[in-house]
This record gives sequence, structure tokens and C-alpha cells, in this order.
Amino acid sequence: MTSKPAIKKITVIGNGGWGTTLAILLHKKGYKVTLWGSNPTYAEFLKEKRENTKFLEGIPIPSGIEITSNISNELTDAHLIVSATPTPYLRSTLLKFKDITTNKIPIVSVTKGIENDTLMRPSEIITNVLGNRTISVLLGPSHAEEVARGLPTTIVASSKDAKLARIVQDVFTTDRFRVYTNPDMIGVELGAAMKNVIAIASGVCDGLKFGDNSKAALITRGLTEISRLGVAMGAQRSTFSGLTGLGDLITTCISPYGRNRWVGEQIGKGRKLQGILEGMEQIAEGVWTTKSVVALSNKLKVEMPITKEIYNILFTDKNPLEAVSTLMMRTPRSEVEELF
Repeated sequence: MTSKPAIKKITVIGNGGWGTTLAILLHKKGYKVTLWGSNPTYAEFLKEKRENTKFLEGIPIPSGIEITSNISNELTDAHLIVSATPTPYLRSTLLKFKDITTNKIPIVSVTKGIENDTLMRPSEIITNVLGNRTISVLLGPSHAEEVARGLPTTIVASSKDAKLARIVQDVFTTDRFRVYTNPDMIGVELGAAMKNVIAIASGVCDGLKFGDNSKAALITRGLTEISRLGVAMGAQRSTFSGLTGLGDLITTCISPYGRNRWVGEQIGKGRKLQGILEGMEQIAEGVWTTKSVVALSNKLKVEMPITKEIYNILFTDKNPLEAVSTLMMRTPRSEVEELF
């Protein structure tokens, strides 16, 4: 990008809690915002109700935000597109827009996850489907419920194009939503994705009624695993000490809003995964990300014992207490031996 574009029109793809929250935030800053969702019935409900009761109850959607489920050239005739679709549905959603988007429109991805079959990050999926284009990611510890209520939040914009990262920073920053930039796009996306796996483990601890000691150990050693795989994939280790690493990890491991932590908690209480997921309106990204992270760790020969035990709990029906014993009885080692 050679110059700062005049951004006035923004399309948000995905009318879940986060997409709706960002649409409201951008509208309040004066942008002309269109919020798109794949379900025509629910889109019509949002237009009439002006409240996302399924994902963001109690927060009014301003009348100035256009809501639609149609796909047209007018929808993609925007100066910026925000991609807010969960990873499992991202590829199929983007394919609907493939023939009507232009690579001149920058895309901001706010999706957290790693695709199972391809092991691609969301930004890579976007490029794979829509072709070469300028992409930024906007990620960090940011529960939609808190941002929508105006609670102070900090987040990170990252892009291979430093100018775009600064543009995204300017577009989204408010007096309650502070955006930092970080050039390490790989690390920012990986940290934001992998923390959901550790959040499930955190929930298991809660469900088993373990204490603060257990939670502190889990977060600390979980961050070590995230950093280990991230560095092997080309990320900067320092990124994982920042907002999309440690910050996002703390938030999702302790917050009552965290879907992934809640899934783990239910498992710790004795429920089965299938029954838990069938009763959820939203996607628990960490369940599917666990599969991808285990595949990546095997491919790159990176040791990730917590992640692999969560995989065993989720997909081989391993007893959570047995998984804890497996982790605790591993061969003793130095805490710092792998940091150099």
C-alpha cells in the first residue's frame, strides 16, 4: 500500500458476538457499516429486533448499521472488510465472496483458530481462497461482552504491510479500545489460536475443583508450549509474552465468558464432549484447534504434553484425572532448559 486510503465504508462478514461488537464500535466512530450474516432468517430478526439476542444480549444495534444476508457487489464495495467468521466456517463463507471481491480491498481478520485439514491460519485461508491481497489481523484479549459495554480493552493489529497495521490501528482505536501494532503476524495468530486449547485445560481444572496452584502451573506451562510451537513455525518468542500470548491466555483461562474454558469445565464435571457441543450456540474454537495443534506438533516434532492430553480427553475419552496424573508424573526436568 502506497498511501493511506480514505476509509469510510466497512463491511463486517459474520454477525456473531464479535462481528456485531466491532460493527457497533466502528459505527460509533462514524464509519458506514454493513453487517453480513449467512442465515437470512437471523439477519431479518436482527434488522427488526436491533439486538443480537443469541450472541450479545442486552446490547442495542444502532439503526445506522445495515444488516443483510445478501451477497452483492454493493456489499463488497467497501474500503475495508472485516472477516469475523469462525475458522470451521471461514473457507466456505469466503467462497461465497470469491467472485465479487477485489484484491484492492484490504481485509482485517479477527478469527482465532487453525484449520484442521490444511493447518492454515485464518489469514492464510483468506489468501488461499481469495488470492493475493493485503491482510491484517486484529487479535488479543477481547471478550465481545466487555468491549460492547465499553470496558477498557487492548488488542493487537499485525500485518506483513506495516502501513496497513497502522491504518487498522487508527480505524479501530477508541478511548476504550486501544490498538497496538506488532509485525509478527505468525506469532500473533498462533498465540490467539493456541490459547483456546489451554483454556479447555483450565476449564477441566475448574471442573475437577483444583485450586489456584494448578491454574498458575497450567497457564505458565501452557504458555511454554505455545511459545515452543510458535518459534518452530517462525514466530518471535517475545510475541508470546504480549497481548496475543500471555494476555489472551490469562483472559480466556479465567473468564466466565470463555466458551473454551466452559467446555473444559463441563468435561471436568463428567459430561461428554458431543453433548456439550450440541447444546452450544457458539463455536468453541479450541476443540477443533486442538486437532490442528497436535498435528502441527507431530509434524514439527515439538513436545506439547498438555495439548496432547487435552486431545486425549476430547477425542479418545481419556479420564481427566488420569490425564493429570500423566502430566504430573513426567520425567522431572529443568524449567529453563528450553529457553535458550
